Amino acid sequence: MQLPNDLPHVSLMDGPTPLQEMPRLREALMADGRPCPHLYIKRDDLTGLAGGGNKTRKLEYLIGDALEKGADTVITAGALQSNHARQTAAAAAKTGMAAHLILFETVSYDDPAYDTSGNLLLDHILGAHIHRHPKDADARAIFEEVTTSIRSSGGTPYLIPVGGSNAIGSAAYAQVFLEIQEQADTLGLTIDRIFHANGSLGTQAGLLAGRALAKGGPKVEGISVSKPTREALLEELLGIANQTSERIGGGPIIADDVHVDFRHLGEGYGLPTDGMVSAVELVARTEGILLDPVYTGKAMAGMIAAILNGEIAATETLVFLHTGGMPGLFAYPAEFKRK
Repeated sequence: MQLPNDLPHVSLMDGPTPLQEMPRLREALMADGRPCPHLYIKRDDLTGLAGGGNKTRKLEYLIGDALEKGADTVITAGALQSNHARQTAAAAAKTGMAAHLILFETVSYDDPAYDTSGNLLLDHILGAHIHRHPKDADARAIFEEVTTSIRSSGGTPYLIPVGGSNAIGSAAYAQVFLEIQEQADTLGLTIDRIFHANGSLGTQAGLLAGRALAKGGPKVEGISVSKPTREALLEELLGIANQTSERIGGGPIIADDVHVDFRHLGEGYGLPTDGMVSAVELVARTEGILLDPVYTGKAMAGMIAAILNGEIAATETLVFLHTGGMPGLFAYPAEFKRK
C-alpha cells in the first residue's frame, strides 16, 4: 500500500530506512530475570540529510509543495536547538532555495554550548538566515516582518509550520507506518506497538493517518516531550491527523486512537531528565546507537519505564521510531559528564 502519487514531492533521502532488532538492549532490560518484549528500532535518524532525522521525510512533501507554488525561500521556526530548523536549512540548500529560521530562546537551559553548538552551529554552516528572538517575542509580528522583507527583495516565501507539522508534512509519517508494516511482513513479524517522541504532534498525526489508511495495525504510542497534559494536545493532534488522513484517502481518527504518555517530560521541553540521560547512555552502550537529549532520549526512557513497570507483555513486539536529533547532544555536554 502506498500514498496517492499526485502529492507534490521532492526526493531528499534514500529509503526505506532500516528496521533493526535491539537484542543487547533487550538483554540488559532482562537482567535479574525480568520479562521483556522483543525490541526493534526504525532508524529514521539515517535519512541522511545533514545529520538525518524525521523532518527530512516531512520536508520532501513541504518543499515539494513550496516549489510547486513557485516559492524560492522557506521560513520556519523553532527553539534554538531545533532539529527541524537544521533539516529545513539543509533541504533548502539541496533544492536551491533560501532558508530563514526564526529561532526563539524557548528553553531556559544555562550552558554556553546550548547557545553556540549542536544544531545552531549547523544552521550557520548550512547558510541559513537566522533570526534569534527571546521566548516572549511576538511570533506573528516577526513572521510578518520577515515575510515582508523577503517579498520586498523580490523573493517568494513559503511558510513551513513548526516541526513541519501540518497535513502536508505529516503525510510522510503515514507512509512510514506503511513502510514499517511492509518491513515487518518481510521479517515475519507482528508489531504490537510503535513508540515515538511526541513534540509538535505531526509525527504521531501521520502515523495515525497511516494506521487509518491501513485499516488497523500496531498501536501508536507517543511519549510527550512538549505538552504536559492530554487536554493540551488532543484537539490539535486530532485536527492534523484527520486532515492528513483525508489528504491521503484514509478514514477518521478518534480520541480513543490517541495514546500519549506524559510522565517523562520532566520540567519541560528541552530540559534534561535523569531518565533521558540513562536511556541515551544505555542504548549507546548496548546497541551503538545515539539518541538525542530532547526527543528520542525521553521517548526511549518512556518505553523502557513501561517495560520495567510491567505495562507491556513480554510476548509483544515493539518498534521504537528513532526520529534523529543526535547533533543536539553537543548542546548538552554537561549532562553526560556528571558521572
